[in-house]
Amino acid sequence: MSELTKRILFAIPAAVIFLVVVWLGGLPFKLLLGILAVITLWEVHRIMNHAGTPDYFFLSLLIAAGLWLLAGIPAWIFIPLSILLLISILWAVFDRKTELADRWLSTLFCGIYAPVGFLMLVHIRNLGENTEGFLLTVALLLMIWGNDVFAYFGGKNFGKKPLAPSISPKKTWEGFWFGFLGAAVGLFIVWYSAESFPIPLVKVFPVIFLVSILGPAGDLLASRLKRIAGVKDSSGLLPGHGGLFDRFDALILSSPFVFFYFHFLM
Repeated sequence: MSELTKRILFAIPAAVIFLVVVWLGGLPFKLLLGILAVITLWEVHRIMNHAGTPDYFFLSLLIAAGLWLLAGIPAWIFIPLSILLLISILWAVFDRKTELADRWLSTLFCGIYAPVGFLMLVHIRNLGENTEGFLLTVALLLMIWGNDVFAYFGGKNFGKKPLAPSISPKKTWEGFWFGFLGAAVGLFIVWYSAESFPIPLVKVFPVIFLVSILGPAGDLLASRLKRIAGVKDSSGLLPGHGGLFDRFDALILSSPFVFFYFHFLM
């Protein structure tokens, strides 16, 4: 059985189950995304260890948990914590010569990057009325999946110019541009399937560009980290797909920007 066949056989039922949970929304969706966030955090933690820049794993988990429970933190605690966090980031950035500073930056990256990406998807699902949040979430997912599929086959059949040869040799500019078409197809599928999409098409159209630029950027970031670490996949959790970080790298970087754009329009 080819690697592509394995990926398809796993991806289709997994996508269906995921969309069912998206439809349910509420606590089931937040719990699922929370679990995915923790597992992805663990995968990023492993990558950082292999790369020689380990984090403080339990601190990473605490940071992630704090972000997910942010709504319940009183302002009198949140404000001084934010100030301390900002001071610590500035110290670590300007004091990169010490191991402690490097480990703290790795801890912040592990605790913030993937957890925030998944959390923003939860916030997109909670926008507007129940059906509206569902449609916006599915639109983002199909745009990302469409971008990925079209970029893969476009690059495989027409790719000639490498996009980032030192990071991901198989990615091409031709595949990158095909990804825009795939994101547009994903959006139009949801648009034409919905009785009433919550945002006018002309206003939601820029999300195609957000996803088609930020998605590949997230993919390249993950590839760069794995290349530094000397690993092929973030884990072997998903048959034919590697780990969660490998599958959700585009979503993790895209979802915060798309959330704020949708939130502004709503």
